[in-house]
Amino acid sequence: MPMKIKVSAALLSGAAAAVIGAGFALAQTDARIEQFDKGPATINVSKYPAAVQQEYAVFSQKCTQCHRLSRPINSDFVLPDEWSRYIHRMMSKPGSGIDGGSGAKIYDFLVYDSSVRKKAMLDAKLGTISAAEKASAEAKIKAVVDKYK
Repeated sequence: MPMKIKVSAALLSGAAAAVIGAGFALAQTDARIEQFDKGPATINVSKYPAAVQQEYAVFSQKCTQCHRLSRPINSDFVLPDEWSRYIHRMMSKPGSGIDGGSGAKIYDFLVYDSSVRKKAMLDAKLGTISAAEKASAEAKIKAVVDKYK
């Protein structure tokens, strides 16, 4: 078999394996997202500070432009950097309508909410990261929470 054919066959096999692997990962991600989508689609924020309640309104309005509100509400994101990455990803989606100002409000709401409603999950995740990452996350949480005192 000529060398070009061997190389082409190897590349094709590698590409096929990558496509199959990506499909499997996508199926797992879809199942995870579907799980989040099936949960509650609202949060009772009546005991949150008034400014946080206003940010919940922005979160509710903007995030439902592209997906169910249950997705971020029930997600396993709790660390500030997780929310930051998620929001920036959503900001880049066409039609999201999330600009820098609304993105900051959504971030503050989600970080605040995670520190209250998802406290056990937050504490568990903080226990799995390095001391430097934990200190950084705790400082970001404190900065958000202190805005509402």
